[in-house]
Amino acid sequence: MNPTAVVSERPGDKGTAGRALKKDGPVGIGASRPGFLWAVPAAVFFGLFAIVPLIMVAVLSFASWDGLSDPEFAGLANWKKLLDDPVMIKSLWLSVLLTVLGVAVQTPLSILLGVWAAGHQRNRAVLSAIYFVPMLLSIAAVSVLWRALLDPNLGVPAHATWLFGDGNLFGVQAGAIGVLVFVSTWQFTPLHTLIYQGAARAVPQVLYQAAQIDGAGRVRQFFHITLPQLRNAIITSMILMVVGGLTTFDTVLILTQGGPGSDTTISAYYMYQKAFKSFDYGSASAIALLLVLVSTLISLIVVRLSGYDKMRSTMEGL
Repeated sequence: MNPTAVVSERPGDKGTAGRALKKDGPVGIGASRPGFLWAVPAAVFFGLFAIVPLIMVAVLSFASWDGLSDPEFAGLANWKKLLDDPVMIKSLWLSVLLTVLGVAVQTPLSILLGVWAAGHQRNRAVLSAIYFVPMLLSIAAVSVLWRALLDPNLGVPAHATWLFGDGNLFGVQAGAIGVLVFVSTWQFTPLHTLIYQGAARAVPQVLYQAAQIDGAGRVRQFFHITLPQLRNAIITSMILMVVGGLTTFDTVLILTQGGPGSDTTISAYYMYQKAFKSFDYGSASAIALLLVLVSTLISLIVVRLSGYDKMRSTMEGL
């Protein structure tokens, strides 16, 4: 029996009820959606501050421009120059390396902290609030803070040579990359923890109750219930990490400035050097467009391989 057909049967009411149902529809079923006009402000904002600049960057990538004179069409010269530039190739590999390390470190840490923060432990709210403080700070402030703390002359390494050796973490590539990964993890793990905390709280408790009846402990519950239910959140978090890792700039600028040498010159920082130090805005635009393409491609690959685009339910861990 169709529940929408249950209306008054009194004479003279059928027409009125029918017209009401036809006009408004039953509550929660077939409800009308907001019109297109509601999306106009957001579409205009996105177009002006995202689409238009992207088109301008794409045009400049095929031009030669020093920022002062008129741009001149250069064809594929900027792209050929980048492909023959060893620093550019190296910067791409460094960008990918930092992104992979960031995902490998932040993902398990964020999942564990997020699942813990979703529980009912004593003092959980206070500890979570303290842990989320780095999210309130800007990237520049965090970078300046850790640059001072890790200074080889006045910072912590200078007073703990038994742990840091000569104390100059920024003097070797491994140390500089380790600092970049650590600082990024310290600041952005709380954001991903918040994502997993919300996803963990949405897991139906009946699943855990059924598992307890079957004798499953906390570890088995985590791997067989919690992780499958967090699949959507994991993919979302990973995409954010990938895009953020490939476009990291502030941290490198303040902490290492691409050094030692060019050992931490990632693509975003190399783009800055090309534009504001070499005044080669054509090559800088080509790098920017390349980063957009690489970020989009990697995100699409993650979505496709994970099956995220085919998911229909968040209740069965599918």
